Amino acid sequence: MKDKIDQLKGLKDKIAKGGGEDKIKKQHESGKHTARERIAMLMDEGTFVEVDTFVSTRATNFGMQDKKIAGDGVVTGYGTVNGRLVYVYSQDFTVLGGSLGQQHAAKITKIQEMGIKMGAPIVGINDSGGARIQEGVDSLAGYGDIFYNNTAASGVVPQISVIMGPSAGGAVYSPAITDFIFMVENTGRMFITGPEVIKSVTGEEVTQEELGGAATHNTVSGVAHFMDPTEEECIERVKELLSYLPSNNLQKAPTMDLGDNANRIEERLNEIVPDNANKPYDVKEIINILADNGEFFEVQENYAKNIVIGYMRLNGETVGVIANQPKFLAGCLDINASDKAGRFVRTCDAYNIPLLTLVDVPGFLPGTEQEYGGIIRHGAKLLYAYSEATVPKVTVIMRKAYGGAYIAMCSKHLKADMVYSWPNAEIAVMGPDGAANIIFRKDIKEAKDPIKEKSSKAEEYREKVANPYVAAERGYIDDVIVPSSTRQRLISVFNMLDSKRETRPAKKHGNLPV
Repeated sequence: MKDKIDQLKGLKDKIAKGGGEDKIKKQHESGKHTARERIAMLMDEGTFVEVDTFVSTRATNFGMQDKKIAGDGVVTGYGTVNGRLVYVYSQDFTVLGGSLGQQHAAKITKIQEMGIKMGAPIVGINDSGGARIQEGVDSLAGYGDIFYNNTAASGVVPQISVIMGPSAGGAVYSPAITDFIFMVENTGRMFITGPEVIKSVTGEEVTQEELGGAATHNTVSGVAHFMDPTEEECIERVKELLSYLPSNNLQKAPTMDLGDNANRIEERLNEIVPDNANKPYDVKEIINILADNGEFFEVQENYAKNIVIGYMRLNGETVGVIANQPKFLAGCLDINASDKAGRFVRTCDAYNIPLLTLVDVPGFLPGTEQEYGGIIRHGAKLLYAYSEATVPKVTVIMRKAYGGAYIAMCSKHLKADMVYSWPNAEIAVMGPDGAANIIFRKDIKEAKDPIKEKSSKAEEYREKVANPYVAAERGYIDDVIVPSSTRQRLISVFNMLDSKRETRPAKKHGNLPV
């Protein structure tokens, strides 16, 4: 038996070296860690248990029979992250470039299925040259199986993709289906077709980084949610995100007492929002004041900056935040903001995370670019997401809420459970100045001082229609509150809503506007 045990240890030691010392060295020189080193950074020390250690390729074409390496280019298994069960797969670029073949894919799908059955998050670390060309359709079939499992797991267990190397061609669609995508700057890249193919087909010249780097997907395309300068920092943020999420859709996110006072009154909230409705401010200041210990975990920070999304805790409980950002595009809703917020609302709803919506919105962004780009269907995604969500939904109107954007930002009409307003809020079809121009056009035109008359009529409209008490009289606002008491009121109402149960008519699924 001792000989057999020694043989087993020797085999595992050899497998742990992946493609060998030379390729490991090359991986390090390119600024990347190995698949196993990445897993070690993610998992609690000593908890990782590898699955399918000895699996290797079955391919025999094109000399593949001489390239059999146990593990087949991916390390799979499970362990704990901050004490909670997590499944992981990490592609090994030192073995056949991390390329995906039939057995490589089978290892990943096994881990996905285990995650679904056991109700635990799945983290995929991507670093691959793509489909293994020598295996032909078997490689493509492997991708299809992974995509299917991604879809089956969607809304059941959190799925996180970490792009720490190339992810090209069909490989990008697995991360695209998952809940969150992290990318490492300068090494993580995603694209359907590479620069050489693009140049040959369209004549465009572009670098890999420009085409599919972390900055591109975090600022331009919106494909990714996070980017970090190093792999270590990236992994730490993955861990932080997991702390805000439940393990599956049947659980709540874990409570984390940060020691903050639930009854904290914040006088600063009475001063942050300017009286001038056209003057910008940073809504993140408000979020940080409301959050336990000022901790806000922002998602897609660099994309569609006119809306802010992310997670915070209120009295230890995870809450998803959606807030208009007056610093960018005056906080208007546009195509990208609607997509960004709509997807986030659906993610929170899938995983039982209550929603807090902070409103200061002048409307949907006007212009031919938006109309031609489909703002109607994109804006409908946000309306759909809020209407579909059954988690506790609380809204605070901080300043203005005009037109269709007022409805879209989780109004009472989309079944918000509680809507609060600050006393300076303006709620109307449009701003008082614009309304005065239409309603009192004749009076303003005939007045001796048109500017003064317009100002007077705008104020009249504000008093009769746009102030929050009109909406409160109709029950569209549940209470007008002092801004400084907002945190206290939010903690109270989310505590009240904790036992909320809501069912909808039975159906196969809705038809989301895409």
